[in-house]
Amino acid sequence: MIKKTLYFGNPAYLSLRNAQLVIKLPEVENNTTLPEGVKRQLDVTRPIEDIGVVVLDSRQITITSGVMEALLENNCALITCDSKSMPVGLMLPLYGNTTQNERFRKQLEASLPLKKQLWQQTIQQKIHNQASVLSECTLEEVKCMRVWENSVRSGDPDNMEARAAAYYWKSLFSDIENFTRDREGIPPNNLLNYGYAILRALIARSLVISGMLPTLGIHHHNRYNAYCLADDVMEPYRPYVDKLVFQLYKEYGEKIELTKEIKVSLLSIPTLEVRIGGKRSPLMVAASQTSASLYKCFSGELRRIIYPEI
Repeated sequence: MIKKTLYFGNPAYLSLRNAQLVIKLPEVENNTTLPEGVKRQLDVTRPIEDIGVVVLDSRQITITSGVMEALLENNCALITCDSKSMPVGLMLPLYGNTTQNERFRKQLEASLPLKKQLWQQTIQQKIHNQASVLSECTLEEVKCMRVWENSVRSGDPDNMEARAAAYYWKSLFSDIENFTRDREGIPPNNLLNYGYAILRALIARSLVISGMLPTLGIHHHNRYNAYCLADDVMEPYRPYVDKLVFQLYKEYGEKIELTKEIKVSLLSIPTLEVRIGGKRSPLMVAASQTSASLYKCFSGELRRIIYPEI
């Protein structure tokens, strides 16, 4: 079953009743002329077990600790946004698997050669997917991308990832003067930032469910980054966000803003159709397959991570 993504961009009271998320609106709660029975009928409820991601994008949202406990117990990712409506915080369960300790040990014991091989596979698939997006969106010739994909060595010591990225971004948004991929850069960087934040939460959630530490990466190792492994694993998934942002950019134009309408489109990322293992699957489900395969690589059951292919 595909878990739902809930977005709250207006004031709301979120509480728990009978394993249901209860959504109350302040204008209803503060209306003294309405009987309590009528107010109760106006409440919106959602089963906690059906929720995979919750995005809180208003400073006037009240959420009870009971709701947070229930969401985390059901492996939900809880995202909070700042005053600019950009995701700024991520809450995940401390444990998501019954054999947590054993899985932590397998991850911690992974050898450096294994990590380098896994990173090679990750970058090869990322460049492959970037090339496919570039070809589909711009009809750009991508022979060089295919060469770089096949040239990635264990650990990517030649930094083929950066070489491919420079060509990719220059070509994907070639009609935007001086466009570069930069968190603080011109649009549609704002959309890319938002989409990647949602993607990062999905990948981190899937890693926790598979019993791994999202902090301990196979390549990323920034001491201040709590989600290094999520940042590693999400790399081949980024082109799916890029493709969606490109489509929005073509529809809304160069000065596209992060409106609620645009956010609705970006919040569809968990349900984007991807192809993984020869089958079509929602991205959220594919992320779980990727995380499960990564653990099997750590435990010696597999030699390759299963990634989606565009």
